[in-house]
Amino acid sequence: MERLDKVIASALNVSRNDARNFIKKGLVTVNSQTVRDIGAKVDEERDELFYNGKKISYSKFVYIMMNKPKGVISASEGRGEKTVIDILPQDMKRKNLFPAGRLDKDTTGFMLITDDGGFAHRILNPKNHIPKTYIALLDKPFNDEIIEEFERGIELKNDSLMPAKIKPLDSEYLTARVTINQGMYHQIKRMFAKFSITVLELKRISMGVLNLDDSLGEGECRYITPNELYLIENGKLL
Repeated sequence: MERLDKVIASALNVSRNDARNFIKKGLVTVNSQTVRDIGAKVDEERDELFYNGKKISYSKFVYIMMNKPKGVISASEGRGEKTVIDILPQDMKRKNLFPAGRLDKDTTGFMLITDDGGFAHRILNPKNHIPKTYIALLDKPFNDEIIEEFERGIELKNDSLMPAKIKPLDSEYLTARVTINQGMYHQIKRMFAKFSITVLELKRISMGVLNLDDSLGEGECRYITPNELYLIENGKLL
């Protein structure tokens, strides 16, 4: 059970005070009954809620898959710069959303946005080793020796990186499929830079064993299903 004013505030993306005023004015109905008690509680899984005659869809937490475009930062507040939260469709916006993890401003692909801090902590905790896979376009080719170095783990200044997998996607070895189990700052770019290779383009294509939805254009997003959440949190690197 959850307080009605909290549910209304979250579902409509308004303040708790606004939600209480809506309830007091008789604009909220629960199971076809007008409720004016701001302290009332509802079963968010079973009760039908309406605001001003329009049905309200509510879930305690939301999980959103976005195909992040370039030029957008992975943050809740941009301090003048456009964020992944800013470009969400209006009907998906609600309080306390944040990106679970970060992609560089010029990196594209799978960004997970949620308001579930516990879930985010679990998938971002390095101890859980949630794999993340990227496609990297390089300015110079890599080779089998670099592949072996990645698989052993790489020592960078101030950072010891866990073993990673790298697979060529073209005969020139200029496009790589890279899977890592950490999320260090500029990690993939720094790993290649150790071998004097510059990453020209980088796109995240999966988290856990859940792939980015191919139907999403850059900047587009959709909700993630419970089964897909399982693939993120429990998927194992093959």
